[in-house]
Amino acid sequence: MPIIVNLDVMMAKRKMSLNELSEKVDLTLSNLSILKTGKAKAVRFSTLEAICKALDCQPGDLLEFVSDEGDTKLLNRLNKS
Repeated sequence: MPIIVNLDVMMAKRKMSLNELSEKVDLTLSNLSILKTGKAKAVRFSTLEAICKALDCQPGDLLEFVSDEGDTKLLNRLNKS
């Protein structure tokens, strides 16, 4: 999938747990987990806005586009983490 969700990266940078973020943005743990693991098919702008406010970041900090040529680079990056 060419859109990568970096929610876990931003949460780690802000030292915020999924439980804490869930409370701040008023979303269920399961919905946040789906987004965090990259399994979400869509995200509402209101949800994105709430997450950005809670994590003090920009949408571009959470979402990344990777072209098909970048798949190899992405796999290498994911394997290193």
